[in-house]
Amino acid sequence: MVLRALIAAALLAAPAQQLGRTYEGRPIEAVHVRGDGLRVLVVGCIHGDECEGIAVTRLLERSQPRADLWLVHQLNPDGYAARRRTNARGIDLNRDFLAATQRETRIARKLILRLRPDVTLWFHQPQSVVRAWGLSRATARRYARLVGVPYRSLQWPPGSASRWQNGIGQISFVVELPRGELGGAAARRYANAVLRLSE
Repeated sequence: MVLRALIAAALLAAPAQQLGRTYEGRPIEAVHVRGDGLRVLVVGCIHGDECEGIAVTRLLERSQPRADLWLVHQLNPDGYAARRRTNARGIDLNRDFLAATQRETRIARKLILRLRPDVTLWFHQPQSVVRAWGLSRATARRYARLVGVPYRSLQWPPGSASRWQNGIGQISFVVELPRGELGGAAARRYANAVLRLSE
């Protein structure tokens, strides 16, 4: 029975597309789960020590969405391997989107400019809140309601991904997961809210 479930999950998983490699040679990949609705980009991890969002993107990878989903499980695999916030060069990628000095940032920006997503969600930890500013506030508020967590309107830090995306007219916001490991029920709640966001 377990073997059947594993085979079924593997068959449902969409193939990954390699976008590039980190400074230490680790691949950065995107998974496209096709749908005919809004184009939604979800990034599971940008800070290497805040990666429970990958549990959400893994669930979305095996979903049958109405949205046209693009998933980046891990934008900072070097930081994750070292259990640190920054990339291998000691740079906080979520402060580098304006200057784009880092390989990982350039990979993300290139994908975003190619896809032109209708909505982008960036998973972080550990504040257990949804944060947005500018044109992203209404969509972020709706997502927070769907998940059942607080919403806060907060200006973006300089160089952050959402600030850069908002500046080019895109809806992009931060989902701060709670501290610690994200349990299965909680991961499903966050994933289901992504799917309902495009309804």
